[in-house]
Amino acid sequence: MNVFTIKDLENLSGIKAHTIRIWEQRYQFLKPSRTDTNIRYYSNDELKKVLNIALLNKYGFKISHIDKMGEAEVNDKILSLTQMQAQQERIVNDLIKCMVDLDMENFEEILDKYILSRGIERSITQIIFPFLEKIGVLWLTNHINPAQEHLVSNIVRQKLIVGIEGASSSLSINKSVLLFLPEGEYHEMGLLFIYYLLKSRGVPVIYLGANIPLQDVEYVAKLKKPAYLYTHLTCCGQNFNLDKFINGITKKFPTTPIVLSGRLSQAYEKKIPAQINFKKSYQEVVEFIASI
Repeated sequence: MNVFTIKDLENLSGIKAHTIRIWEQRYQFLKPSRTDTNIRYYSNDELKKVLNIALLNKYGFKISHIDKMGEAEVNDKILSLTQMQAQQERIVNDLIKCMVDLDMENFEEILDKYILSRGIERSITQIIFPFLEKIGVLWLTNHINPAQEHLVSNIVRQKLIVGIEGASSSLSINKSVLLFLPEGEYHEMGLLFIYYLLKSRGVPVIYLGANIPLQDVEYVAKLKKPAYLYTHLTCCGQNFNLDKFINGITKKFPTTPIVLSGRLSQAYEKKIPAQINFKKSYQEVVEFIASI
């Protein structure tokens, strides 16, 4: 069983820790345990309750009414939500629940159903990435078992690869993009999605993968001469320094445009060299690809 902090519940549910504490005082649905030093911690079941309650509350149900509902009624009310955004959030919550329960069969079934009905690109933007964004904090703080991360990551990776293999375009762009993750970065899902977007829009891709030294990028780039270098930075290792990386890659590739996206690019506020281009949102990535 996982043990979650109140901050974990805040990150996963969107409900502020202060509000969760008030719920605990006023209502009966949450009964956290406490450590010897009186710090709250929560079980898998309590996490799932908070996800359900937060979703119903967001879409119009009063907490006082939810508190009186049984588990079956709560589940029925969640299934009855008709708003598209609510349905997507419900599915993201279902993926989180499957992950904490190690129910990988149901996890994959949920993904497959959504991909079948909406296609791989919408599935990625509407449920896979929101799911990864929510649980990414748990990975960084080690509040989920590494086995859970590996199981989930491998399933998502398989779906992305299937999407890439099936992607095609009537367009044929004569500029290629070299995709890679620097040393210390192993979270490949974002980069694989960029691969899918590029391929589905007719852009040739040179895919190096994760944890690639800059000298290897340089070797391939000299042979293949890509129009752009592209990396997607999610959460690199403790020894990774973004300033040092930017300085190193601009020295090795003084004339090649370099594109960075992902969580680390969103948080970076220093001045960047002219050849470095940060893409801080999905829309900016799509616009960049359309401009190639």
